[in-house]
Amino acid sequence: MAGMALNDKIPNNVDLSTDKRLQRALEKWQPNYINWWKEMGPVGHQADSVYLRTALSVESGGWANFSHVKMPDYRWGIFLEPKTADKKIGFGDNMGKPVWDEVPGEFRNALRRLIVTQGDTEPASVEQQRALGDTAPSLYDMRNLFQVNVEEGRHLWAMVYLLHRYFGRDGREEAEDLLMRRSGDEDKPRILGAFNEPTDHWLSFFLFAMFTDRDGKYQLAALAESAFDPLARTCSFMLTEEAHHLFVGETGVGRIIERTCELMKKDPNDDARAQGGVDLPTLQKYINQWYSVCLDLFGGESSSNAADSFASGLKGRYKEKKYDDHQCMEGFKEIDFVEGGKIITKEIAMRSAMNEYLREDYITDCQRAVDRWNKIISKAGISFEIRLPSSRFNRNIGNFSDYHFDPSGKMLSDVEWEAQKASFVSSEEDEIYVLSIMKPCTEPGKIANWIAPPRRGINGQPFEYEYVKKA
Repeated sequence: MAGMALNDKIPNNVDLSTDKRLQRALEKWQPNYINWWKEMGPVGHQADSVYLRTALSVESGGWANFSHVKMPDYRWGIFLEPKTADKKIGFGDNMGKPVWDEVPGEFRNALRRLIVTQGDTEPASVEQQRALGDTAPSLYDMRNLFQVNVEEGRHLWAMVYLLHRYFGRDGREEAEDLLMRRSGDEDKPRILGAFNEPTDHWLSFFLFAMFTDRDGKYQLAALAESAFDPLARTCSFMLTEEAHHLFVGETGVGRIIERTCELMKKDPNDDARAQGGVDLPTLQKYINQWYSVCLDLFGGESSSNAADSFASGLKGRYKEKKYDDHQCMEGFKEIDFVEGGKIITKEIAMRSAMNEYLREDYITDCQRAVDRWNKIISKAGISFEIRLPSSRFNRNIGNFSDYHFDPSGKMLSDVEWEAQKASFVSSEEDEIYVLSIMKPCTEPGKIANWIAPPRRGINGQPFEYEYVKKA
């Protein structure tokens, strides 16, 4: 493991200076990346000084520095966790063999596809959120948005390094394509559906960070188990940064709920919307929408691709060590299907159910966050419970994609779905209202009416700190 070359043109701990060909290729890609950032990154804030953390180490403590930085000057780098001596493959057909430092020829295409798909999500989220700075509810929130953005950019660098270093010409071409696709573009959209969804306001941003970035946590954790050690090590460090993104999402929604409860208690009719807040039924509809879209990111309940990735050692389960059987040759998992208009349960081979194992862990994690939100509501003395919809609800991928279900999992006809849809997911009227309350609040220590302030600031700074200094 090389030391931290923080002063190089491309900060890194992969000894980049000893591989001149690779260094030249990445330095050639770098200006294209900066051009993409200036074109598709945060609109109107490129010259602002933002209180950002920058990675200085891959150690567990004191790994980052905080300072005011202009985003185009941010020190995006390439960082892998230290290599573990004598590390063995932990699952699949190659279990017990040494991990790979190079890409085995028979898995080259499958590995490249995994890396490209993960890499494509990183710039996509920046593009989705590029206009949100202009309606930030506080400087604290604006800073958190930009922190998420620059770290998604660094995660793109992590995947681009792997493509350049291990996949030759094909990898270099894939790296270029990562800068060519655009979120929501009709001709060159991002690869995964959730990353083409509009994120036009801060309610959607917080739910994106809560649900979509949480999917990222589980995908990265599964890749951190990979037999391809450079991928495993870079994903492990990405998870360190990803934790803040989840914090931004979960606490952002929690602060909306806190403020909504305050407004409800002020109004004799418990009507938060009448006072410019996000009423809880509307919040529930947006939760239904974002959560269901993110369930699709895990893929179909039964997947031959997932089975192949597990068998080959390319992608494991979340915290693979917690399982007893790491080869899954003989077992079965019960999965729900629709047949003859009814839900039936069938057994499928465990390897084919790897997407479902990951999705179940994700659902459990999401429920823990929802439980914390409900405690805020309960403490305020308000009778309302936020619920995650059924995993059958509003699906476009998998066993339930050709059918309609309500949030409780009850099957609906096409007519019933159309009649009730506006009560399940956000309507045009809801969107107009939420957009109408997104008024910017950029004075230090001030915050928009629809959200409560955080309990503490960033890195020991108070909420009143000037987290973003306008140019």
